[in-house]
Amino acid sequence: MNMTGHWEADRAARFSRRLGKSAAELGESGGTTTCPDVWELSNGDVAVIGRDLTDVLATRLPDGVSVGADERVVVIPRSMLVAAKPDIPDA
Repeated sequence: MNMTGHWEADRAARFSRRLGKSAAELGESGGTTTCPDVWELSNGDVAVIGRDLTDVLATRLPDGVSVGADERVVVIPRSMLVAAKPDIPDA
């Protein structure tokens, strides 16, 4: 959190470690290197690389949920999040 009381992405953070397995290990890569991924950043935040489906899914958001002008709805395969679960701390 910053001084205004809401979370802001740390633009200085670096990729620290992959959470879970690579898309290639999970059979989700299609033989390319442009694949979905989940990474812990140097400050503990998480970066997700996936398909930007904001335009498609923004109209289907549940009540009370919105996407800010500087936010995107990113989709990754379920198998990637399941594989990352052991690397994600409980607290």
